Amino acid sequence: MRSPAAGPLNDVVVIDLTTMLAGPFATMVLGDLGADVIKVEPPHGDFIREQGPFAPDDELRAFGGYFQSVNRNKRSVVLDLTTEEGRASLLELVAHADVVVENFRHGVMDRLGLSYERLQEKNPHLVYAAIRGFGDERTGSSPMRDWPAYDITVQALSGLMEITGEPDRPPIKTGPGLGDTVPALFAVIGLLSAVHRARRDGVGGFVDVSMYDAMLAMCERTVYQHSYNGDVPTRQGNSHPLLCPFDVVPAADGWVSIAAPGNNHWQQLCAAIGRPELSTDERTRDNVSRLANRDFTMSAVTAWTTTRTKDQIVETLGGKVPVAPVNTVEDIYADPHVRARNMLVEVDHPGVSHPLTIANSPIKFADAPPTQIRRAPLLGEHTDEVLAQFDNATTAFQLEETR
Repeated sequence: MRSPAAGPLNDVVVIDLTTMLAGPFATMVLGDLGADVIKVEPPHGDFIREQGPFAPDDELRAFGGYFQSVNRNKRSVVLDLTTEEGRASLLELVAHADVVVENFRHGVMDRLGLSYERLQEKNPHLVYAAIRGFGDERTGSSPMRDWPAYDITVQALSGLMEITGEPDRPPIKTGPGLGDTVPALFAVIGLLSAVHRARRDGVGGFVDVSMYDAMLAMCERTVYQHSYNGDVPTRQGNSHPLLCPFDVVPAADGWVSIAAPGNNHWQQLCAAIGRPELSTDERTRDNVSRLANRDFTMSAVTAWTTTRTKDQIVETLGGKVPVAPVNTVEDIYADPHVRARNMLVEVDHPGVSHPLTIANSPIKFADAPPTQIRRAPLLGEHTDEVLAQFDNATTAFQLEETR
């Protein structure tokens, strides 16, 4: 039996049918918040288990860092949903769950005989969340409905890649998999809203998040720019089409970001770089003027930054003007903010003699201790435990019904 976890969702049971990144990231967030996340895997396991990276001394290789990072705080159950026995076991789990999350291609669950409608028959209060490339026909059928999709697919379609990168250079995807993690976060918002409604009104529901839709929503400024003045935004490096200064500029030993589009921050920046007259110069006195004279504005800033190190720039501007060095991951490990906020957490890893580090949850509560991060599960590690637990729950319910 699972010990109750700390966290506001410790009375929520989630059946996790997801794989790769988008779905597991969503259920990871739920697990971090205390939900009992039961990861149902096929006999061969989630594809990501085999993808690494692996620690040099890991001879077991049950899973790598990718799987560990987004599957912590979960229990693993192996069920073969292509068999009648596997489907029956899943329906038994669903009967006692609050949420099911899946990110299969459209129609897969229906073909298995495990459609939303079938699961809802088993549990009318169930919240069913689907994360797919192009959504589900229950909420609006896309002509791309049956297409597969990855992070890079929806970054391209949504226009994110068109506005990312340097002018006159090829489009660039963002470093992290935002095409997966952003839809995951939208799905968490939607399914938690549906859980609230289910507990208030006794009605479950189907939550549908298209990866394409989520990325388009994240790129909202391109939509209003085109609607309001006919712009077709494209790549312009690290600068901003509506704000100045708002850019990454060179330092003597690397790069720093500086953002001072508001007049108060601009005045403080001007004073710090020894150019107080720029705060009243008609070319730079407000954001509109600075945008119109971007080259002049930025040349004044970079003339100062290029003669100073990143540390010197941050020491001068920190706390006055939004400024930050462009960190490497080594810088992040050494950052006092990261340590103070406990954003790097050590977890056990089967087959490795020492703990390894993953990123912690950024969600914190002032009146509760942080959820303890548990390592990702071995394949099928909790199959017997979970099936026995839910079988006992069914027996207890049946006994209650006969009284």
